[in-house]
Amino acid sequence: MKGMQECILKLNPTPEFIIVDGNRSLNAKLGLKNTSGKQFSTTEIALLKSIPNQSIIKGDSKYMSIAAASVLAKTYRDEYMNLIHEEFPMYNWKQNKGYPTKEHREAILKYGVTKYHRMTFRLLPEKDLFDL
Repeated sequence: MKGMQECILKLNPTPEFIIVDGNRSLNAKLGLKNTSGKQFSTTEIALLKSIPNQSIIKGDSKYMSIAAASVLAKTYRDEYMNLIHEEFPMYNWKQNKGYPTKEHREAILKYGVTKYHRMTFRLLPEKDLFDL
């Protein structure tokens, strides 16, 4: 969500309306402090809050624009995963594309996390966190 918000702030002109695939609005958790990623200024928060938006569950099957955006995002992510696989092959990003497979979680336990791991996601089941 935060990545989408950051991208929206870079658009020129500012969109008049945004449809979001999923069940959380564009402004979900907007402005909350966390330990990773960009912290939005009050001006940026106000701009994001000013853009009308609607969340649409299974939006990629209902709207061509959401489906197209999903394809572009997946294509970009897959290329990016192939690139970071070259730097950290032990996580096998080339195959798992960032999804938490058993093999990927075992690599996290063995090697720890990298700058590429999203710390806002649960990387390991809770029982494995005590093994770190």
